[in-house]
Amino acid sequence: MSNTSSLFVFSLSGFSSTTNFRLTLFSLTLLCYFLILVVNVSIILTIILDENLHEPMYIFLCNLCVNALYGTAGFYPKFAYDLLSDIHNLSFAGCLLQVFILQSYAKVDYSILVLMAYDRYVAICRPLEYRHVMSVRATALLVTLSWLVPLCCETIVIGLTSTLKLCGSQIQKLYCENWSIVKLACSSTSANNIVGMFFIIFYMAHVFFIVCSYLCLVKSALKSREGRRKFLQTCVPHLFCLFNVSAVLLFDVMYSRYGSASLPKSVENFVSIEFIIFPPTFNPVIYGLILTKIRGRIMHLFMMSGQNLRSVWIKVDGKQIKSNIITFN
Repeated sequence: MSNTSSLFVFSLSGFSSTTNFRLTLFSLTLLCYFLILVVNVSIILTIILDENLHEPMYIFLCNLCVNALYGTAGFYPKFAYDLLSDIHNLSFAGCLLQVFILQSYAKVDYSILVLMAYDRYVAICRPLEYRHVMSVRATALLVTLSWLVPLCCETIVIGLTSTLKLCGSQIQKLYCENWSIVKLACSSTSANNIVGMFFIIFYMAHVFFIVCSYLCLVKSALKSREGRRKFLQTCVPHLFCLFNVSAVLLFDVMYSRYGSASLPKSVENFVSIEFIIFPPTFNPVIYGLILTKIRGRIMHLFMMSGQNLRSVWIKVDGKQIKSNIITFN
């Protein structure tokens, strides 16, 4: 079966095990997606609206939340629709688009986590150089690269996959995934395997960089009480997020390639979508609860939600000064 035809469609057979629980799963899906939208948008708006949070660490966190919204938008709307539908097909172009969004989301997530590790390394191990190293220009460049490199990597992957001659159309998952498409090929997949392995090694090097950074961080933090305070306050949430993302992505990649066929379909489905459930939900919650500035600002916004601000002009030493007066509803 050639994929050159515009009529080529994939069938997502993973939905065969969801027939008896459609409404329940649909409700949980909407709830989960709503929660993801609320927590991530809350963090994004908090950082954007508060000038005190316009620092590299919070800018990286803001991008992490934006990426979560980007990745989940490529999964949840289609998944919710398929739960209520009797037909679970996806066009070739639509499938490649979903692959691009989901896999670039995972790569961008890791790139941003690397930037956050580097930021903490400079802040704790080289505090006197922090403002120079993490300047506005450097931060903008790093953020741009954290998006541009993964998107370019994924463009290469999609380009190679789109040239394959396929001899099947059934994907054993709830969504389109690159390795599942490659396994349907009846032409040579050597280039796909080599490029795929290269990118796996490339992002494993990210993990190695983060581990080295944290070894230096721990060594530096133990030298002073202030260093330990900074480490606990800003590095612990990053470690939680790193473990959260690494565990689910590693499990998904390993299971996709070497998983057992004897695993129940419902368990297999849950394992395959963990990376799009847990990191987007828990990462902003972890940061919102542990980072003092974020938590304080969010609590302040909630307290202010029941109040009105009225601006008045007062005269001080002959000068007109604008002041805000809080009036309760």
